[in-house]
Amino acid sequence: MEDATIELRGERLALLPERAVWWARRETLLVADPHWGKAATFRAGGIPVPHGTTLEGLARLDRAIHHTGARRLLFLGDYLHARQGRAPATIGALAAWRERHAEMEVLLVRGNHDRHAGDPPVEAGIACVDPPLADAPFLLAHHPDPVAGEYVLAGHLHPAVHLAGRGRQRERLPCFWFGREVGVLPAFGDFTGAAEIRPPPGDRIFVIAGDRVVEIDG
Repeated sequence: MEDATIELRGERLALLPERAVWWARRETLLVADPHWGKAATFRAGGIPVPHGTTLEGLARLDRAIHHTGARRLLFLGDYLHARQGRAPATIGALAAWRERHAEMEVLLVRGNHDRHAGDPPVEAGIACVDPPLADAPFLLAHHPDPVAGEYVLAGHLHPAVHLAGRGRQRERLPCFWFGREVGVLPAFGDFTGAAEIRPPPGDRIFVIAGDRVVEIDG
């Protein structure tokens, strides 16, 4: 199955059902808002939520890397959800994943949750920078704030849209959202929630429907 694609500032980006963007020219996979350890944070607060979300997310990340052959991975903020989520099982799973991909360059553009959760452990081998990160022709950030003359790729919003079908069924699906100055990636994490967006006319919306990414009318 062919990936959905979009051209921005002369660059061709592939939009993957794994909730990631593949920038082939830079051999870079872009991922926003994994929020690793969010479920552990809830459990630490006494709220019973499912186990295994980190492992499932890492397996999905592995599929995207295998599919693309990425040599660089860039997180657009909110790598860890909170300090309470730095549970041994979560940190251990992330460390094991990093060992399997020791040759890969991994960067984190810090987001709002990273300020509270702290950077990944040094041994994780993840370079951490404050936003925005210039990687021409884009600015890579966490918050989707426009910058004059630039095109920003970001996360933070966890965008989703409601689709209505026959029989009055409705489905809320995560999406990629591209405006004139800012593109917003869906949240990568499995336990992050989503916010319904109302894009202005002319914006391009791509929903993730199972193993497909499909453009819809904005």
